[in-house]
Amino acid sequence: MRITPCLVTSFRVPSNSPRVPGSPSTADTPAVQRWPHRRLVVIRRDDELRAYDLDRLVAGDDAPAARFPAPWPRRAGGVDAVSPDLDVAVFSGSHALHAVDATGAPRWRIRHACWVSHCPSLHESYEEYADDGEHRHPDRGSCGISADGSTVWAHVRTPLPDDAEPAYDEEWLVVDAIDGRILGRVPTGTAAAGSHHVPHPDPGQMGLSIGEGQDGVPLRWGRWDGVRLTVTSIGDDDRCLVDVSPSGELLLTVAHQQGDLAVHRLPDGAVLHEVAADQLHPRPASDLAEDPYWDYLCGFVDERTVIASAAEDDDEGYGHQRHWLVDATRGEVLGRVEYPVPVSESPMALGDGTWLTCGEDPFHLLLWSREPTRPQ
Repeated sequence: MRITPCLVTSFRVPSNSPRVPGSPSTADTPAVQRWPHRRLVVIRRDDELRAYDLDRLVAGDDAPAARFPAPWPRRAGGVDAVSPDLDVAVFSGSHALHAVDATGAPRWRIRHACWVSHCPSLHESYEEYADDGEHRHPDRGSCGISADGSTVWAHVRTPLPDDAEPAYDEEWLVVDAIDGRILGRVPTGTAAAGSHHVPHPDPGQMGLSIGEGQDGVPLRWGRWDGVRLTVTSIGDDDRCLVDVSPSGELLLTVAHQQGDLAVHRLPDGAVLHEVAADQLHPRPASDLAEDPYWDYLCGFVDERTVIASAAEDDDEGYGHQRHWLVDATRGEVLGRVEYPVPVSESPMALGDGTWLTCGEDPFHLLLWSREPTRPQ
């Protein structure tokens, strides 16, 4: 079945990054950070992080809701986060977590072991290794901020400077967003190449997906009750966490080898439905150069519906990406999305019945719905 979505509106996110063919970009493509009461479009530039309120963008106001000066360029950091109230941004770097308030002033900093695996240093600043070629491609941690903005969750490499018994490991920290006090910490038992956080509507819960390259994708689920941090594992270190449903009752994951996506229930993480990518193509798998596979970026359009992108290689080895809608309650593919205009990049689900795609220019965003609707 083919599904033609409704274009609600389109708008441009200012990047101030010239699109010169062959030249390196100075800004990442837009990303969405969302909580129950706030949706932000975030752009990480080399010199700053910009946050735009999605509702204001839809209404035609393209002024940044907040701008935070960056302590290091993009290549030297992991996944950063902005608080839902726009009062703080936290930068995840090779050697530290660095929090900046809404005025641009440093709020707090937590140094940790360097993410370059063979480097034993506890660096004081980025400038110590800025010109060192061996630090050019570090492994990366990440951070996320709770739905109420009270805590920062951070995946870091240890030891920390004040550890009495230093041990090289990876840990998950819960940090007070105001003053940077470490409230809880638990080893993850991982060897990350990179990671990302997925917030839950409950401020006391957070998901962490850790990529270990070809070795797997450990998924850790954290609960903070104000006193103790409890961490559990979901899956067999082979599920990449990509989204949480609007109610917080469901998780969405993609298999490490990308052959299927799965809907899980909380709190136990049990799989409710799996959707194999090889069912998407009408031709026999033997006619394809490679089996279709799900992209890691997908999400809940609403509590019952998932939008996901899948790709397949043609006979010349080129990947063609298409978007699909999936019924999250039955695990059935509803149909392929046929856009009336060209789109690029993976879909960004918003949880309220809509999703974003990029136009042919990645800073031109298109807001889609299955049904005719008007922006709020």
